[in-house]
Amino acid sequence: MITLGGIIGASLFVGSGNVIRMVGPAAVLSYLLGGILVFFAMRMLGEMAAARPTVGSFMEYARVGLGDWAGYFVGWLDWYFWVGVIAFEAVVGGSILSGWFPGIPLWLMSFILIMIFTATNLISVRSFGEVEFWLASVKVAVIIVFLVVGAMFAFGLWPNADFSLPNLWQHGGFAPQGAGAVIAGVAVVIFAYFGTEIAVMAAAESENPSKGIRQATVTIIWRILLFFVGSIFLVVAIVPWNELPDPEVTAPFAYVFGLFGLPGADLIMSIVIFTAVCSVLNSGLYSAARMFSALAGEGLAPRIVARKSKNGVPVVAVIASTLGGYAAVIVNFVAPDSGILDFIMNSAGLVALFVYVFVAITQMRLRSRMSPEEVSNLKLKMWLHPWLGVSVVVAVVAIVVVMLFSGDSSRTQVWTSLVAVAVLAVFWPLVRRNLTLRKRATPATVSGERTETPRSTL
Repeated sequence: MITLGGIIGASLFVGSGNVIRMVGPAAVLSYLLGGILVFFAMRMLGEMAAARPTVGSFMEYARVGLGDWAGYFVGWLDWYFWVGVIAFEAVVGGSILSGWFPGIPLWLMSFILIMIFTATNLISVRSFGEVEFWLASVKVAVIIVFLVVGAMFAFGLWPNADFSLPNLWQHGGFAPQGAGAVIAGVAVVIFAYFGTEIAVMAAAESENPSKGIRQATVTIIWRILLFFVGSIFLVVAIVPWNELPDPEVTAPFAYVFGLFGLPGADLIMSIVIFTAVCSVLNSGLYSAARMFSALAGEGLAPRIVARKSKNGVPVVAVIASTLGGYAAVIVNFVAPDSGILDFIMNSAGLVALFVYVFVAITQMRLRSRMSPEEVSNLKLKMWLHPWLGVSVVVAVVAIVVVMLFSGDSSRTQVWTSLVAVAVLAVFWPLVRRNLTLRKRATPATVSGERTETPRSTL
């Protein structure tokens, strides 16, 4: 439920309309191909996580497998991505609330949302999990209703409904925009899936990490494919792709719910989308804080960020991760046309692809170091090693190439993301120097506390 809460949001309920309008009914294939790519990446991550559970997740594995530089880049990029998500969801959530309560300023609503979920994350890991479970439950329940009623509607089994599956190949064919549009669609939908790694982070803090990681890795991807691919299939089967309204005016899910004739469909979807915003905000803050704390624990971020409360919550990391959200809300209120928020979101656009490449290369590197006995003892294995890992890297490169030759928005994401990487590269020599000094220090100096020599070595 934590993973579903982290990825099922406005990107599915609203953003899917843009993908369908760009690709046509073949958007189903875009979501399927993107889901398969994520499936392979999660399987590789699961192999490493089941053998070595850690909150830092892929950052820690990249550091061990490829070196400190890899952990530094992938960790900071992931943190930057989630800070951007926090900022974006806070602004969107504030906009929804200000529409319901016109007398209260948007910026105040956004601040209140950030403070509520900051408190939720600061209390304990359990409080975060409980809140995320119930928020995700609302979305999952709505999608299940959508799948059941939508299937009946598409097959003409719902009152006043006709058999509408021919919409899949009429109106220009199944792929009216061509095969290139399907690949370009993958480049868009892949970001909707990003966040599945939250399951591995959360499982590392559970009572039985190895078991939780195996369950999350093996089972969650099937649910994601069912919810994403199944929902998109029903949308394009029920509504001709070229008659779908602009998602900025009417979200595709809200439009289809209206066709069902269910009372209060618009209000229900508004509440669901707001719940989705809150859920992603909550899980995004959790993920950003854990990654920031893990970076600090390895000397790749200021040491103070690693401090935790008695309940094990990285307090400083949680608070620091909200600062970007507050800043974005202020900028959006003071200078809404500055483009700063757009730059943040665009510059984090390729983070998902960077992470998948690091996961694939790291898994292949760590597996190559194992003895045959160690490989046989793995509780979770990636299939067809190393070829599926290589296929993930090749697929990511192909997606980036497609983005460079697609529309202006895709090219903007590529170049602004490279700017973010370049900024990190500028600071890496300083971080590496401090890391070298830290490694030369005694354990007592590194931790800032006096350490005792284990009795077994006396």
